[in-house]
Amino acid sequence: MFFRRTRTTPPKTRTLKIGGRELPLTIRSDRRATRLTLRIEPGGKALKMTVPVGVPIRDVEDFLERHHGWLKSKLASLPAHDSLRDGSEIPFRGVKHRIVLTGKLRGVTEAAEVDGAPAILVSGAPEHVGRRLQDFLKKEARRDLELYARAHAKASGRKIASLRLKDTKSRWGSCSHDGNLSFSWRIVMAPASVIDYLAAHEVAHLSEMNHGPRFWALCHKLCPGTDEAKAWLKRHGSALHAIDFA
Repeated sequence: MFFRRTRTTPPKTRTLKIGGRELPLTIRSDRRATRLTLRIEPGGKALKMTVPVGVPIRDVEDFLERHHGWLKSKLASLPAHDSLRDGSEIPFRGVKHRIVLTGKLRGVTEAAEVDGAPAILVSGAPEHVGRRLQDFLKKEARRDLELYARAHAKASGRKIASLRLKDTKSRWGSCSHDGNLSFSWRIVMAPASVIDYLAAHEVAHLSEMNHGPRFWALCHKLCPGTDEAKAWLKRHGSALHAIDFA
């Protein structure tokens, strides 16, 4: 069941049932849009549709029906993440780590080896494991990004005003005109080479506030593995957004 055909404008939000999932769909009218577009938000938890102004609701409805199979296939390809608990796995610097609850009420969350395999030791009550893991990843992300970004800034003769961590879904990082860098802390779950690339990418914006040839030349100079890192994020980035730390 889609929209009623008697409506003249589509609702801004609704829920779609796709392959056993119920996903929120946001519909945005855009005067600059020339065609209908539909995208899955990073992590596969929501959908966004852009509609040119004046498009009849029946066209929106038909578009959604035609793309039902595509949505089902794409969503099925995303890895399913269970709730974070003792024994489940999470990537950390590109390596799968098993979550091990220590059973202690207090203690530091840390990466270690348990029975010869990578693990993250988490203390506290089981219901707090997501928050404790998130705090741990944020701390490690700041350490990595500070290291890489400061090194790239020195190499390019630029200065960083501040470095901030966020949990953005639309972009992995950003750079303001006054030298403030922002990064998604989730990048620390990616391999070190990808973390390095993201730092180089945003530092390069301190010199070139665009994505022109000079920007990419500087990005490749700072991080020779730029192309490989970009490809990794394109393939695996959505899976990192799908992990629920709530």
